[in-house]
Amino acid sequence: MEEEEEVKSEFLESVIQWEFDWEGRKAKLPVFYYDNTALTAIYTASTAAVRGLLPHPAMRPIELYPGRCLAAFTAFEYRDTDIDPYNEFSISFPVTFDRPQIPGVTIGLQMARRCYSAYVWQLPVTTEIARVGGMEMYGYPKFIADIEFTRDPGWVTCDLSEGGKRILSLRGKALPTSRGKVVRFVTYSIKDGIPLVANVYQNPIEYAQSQRGQAAELRLGRDHPIAQKLMGIRLSQSPLMYQFSPVNEAILFAARNLKDH
Repeated sequence: MEEEEEVKSEFLESVIQWEFDWEGRKAKLPVFYYDNTALTAIYTASTAAVRGLLPHPAMRPIELYPGRCLAAFTAFEYRDTDIDPYNEFSISFPVTFDRPQIPGVTIGLQMARRCYSAYVWQLPVTTEIARVGGMEMYGYPKFIADIEFTRDPGWVTCDLSEGGKRILSLRGKALPTSRGKVVRFVTYSIKDGIPLVANVYQNPIEYAQSQRGQAAELRLGRDHPIAQKLMGIRLSQSPLMYQFSPVNEAILFAARNLKDH
């Protein structure tokens, strides 16, 4: 009897993958993420402080209003992927690259187009293949960390720590969801001093968002260097926006030189 082929969604079927040998196993690009949970909290931060964390002078923080830019915290639980299950936590700063930004206007245009651009500042993961692949192929600042999800009635919490030191905890409401629209994320990173760009498309099968400050909560640790740096960017007390997607698919396309963007 012939083995049945894996059935993919229309979202994934619209993209061709290429197979190649990497690290002693078969790999695919772009990388498909078949079944995931994601929760995001977006805060405001000091533009001057965030600018000090950016690795390239052409990166310009996108501001909500002069002096206050944006910082995005996203917890990912990848249950089924081309590189096996793993968890990930993204700390990113929305930026433009080598082009001006207009406070309030640039982020509004990105929201209208459902296309966001950001520098990925930290991207801890729970598996070695995700760490090595992300660093070698994308230049993402990845490291192995403990990333644990817990679910209480009405809430989802992600705890991020490394070496026994807590970095942060992100807690968000399990909001009632509906079907969301596909979103594109343009991620910037640096590898060997060279800026790279990569596209991520997310298909939120179940999605909700809230602008109520009490819908999510971010708690920073005290001793970890990342937590200390986050204290220095003077985050707002409550999130500007919270996004909850308990079921989604995603496609991570190959990174390329910015000149090829």
